[in-house]
Amino acid sequence: MGFAFFERIAAPFPITLAVSAILGMTAAGAALGAVASASPWIASTSSKVRLVSGTVDLEGKPTLLAGVQLRMNPGWKTYWKNPGDSGVPPSFDWAGSKNLKHAELLYPAPHRFADANGMAIGYGDEVVFPVKLTPEREGEPIELKLAFAYGLCKDLCIPNDVNLDLALAADAGKGDALLLENFLARVPKPAKSGALPEVNGVEAKLDGDAPELVVDALFPPGATGTDLFIDGGDVFIPVPEPGPLADGRQRFAVIFASPSESAAVKGKTLALTLVSDQGSTETMWTAE
Repeated sequence: MGFAFFERIAAPFPITLAVSAILGMTAAGAALGAVASASPWIASTSSKVRLVSGTVDLEGKPTLLAGVQLRMNPGWKTYWKNPGDSGVPPSFDWAGSKNLKHAELLYPAPHRFADANGMAIGYGDEVVFPVKLTPEREGEPIELKLAFAYGLCKDLCIPNDVNLDLALAADAGKGDALLLENFLARVPKPAKSGALPEVNGVEAKLDGDAPELVVDALFPPGATGTDLFIDGGDVFIPVPEPGPLADGRQRFAVIFASPSESAAVKGKTLALTLVSDQGSTETMWTAE
């Protein structure tokens, strides 16, 4: 009975054509949704990159975020904001974007890896850098244009440069929210008193022939994958050398190569990033 009713209201248009038209419109709508939430993949050296977007619950309210998604072939790595003993940090240039007042880039917690020139800090396989967007005019679309430069390392470090663009509707839906939330969860949280992991003490020995920076850390019981990474902005900070982990306590030593290298740290505010499988935190500390 239902079929006959459909046939009467659709006549003389053939049912097969009507169904095809509906399916075509559905597919077209899905394609438009994909275009709206992510840019096409751009292939580069043993990797590919795209922009993604989605609405996530951030600080108690729905917030539209973007993300720079980088996938690497097996065995390849890219770098954190402090790349370590070698490599180059990624750079993100949003010039040319429209209705974009500010783009705050967030770095998921990295890990250390050995390369030909020592110890490096970064990511393998895949990483998404979440981006908090502040439009110049609320309620209007944002047009993102990104010049993304990143180093890729296997046996050698190879520089890569890609250009990406993505138009975001002011009322964009969930999009790639699950992907963004996954990597947002890996971004170190600002340190709070009593919340682990935490910095338990810092001793700066920046003068003399053997300058070093010693950081004592407390980690949650049973934590694994514990580590410390330090970002000094435009000041080079060697990769910390970890001591043994015992009862949630671990000491890290930053060994400077020369007094001039340690002198450059004086007066600078450093970001101390503690990471573990049970969460990561960031503590700001100024070298007096």
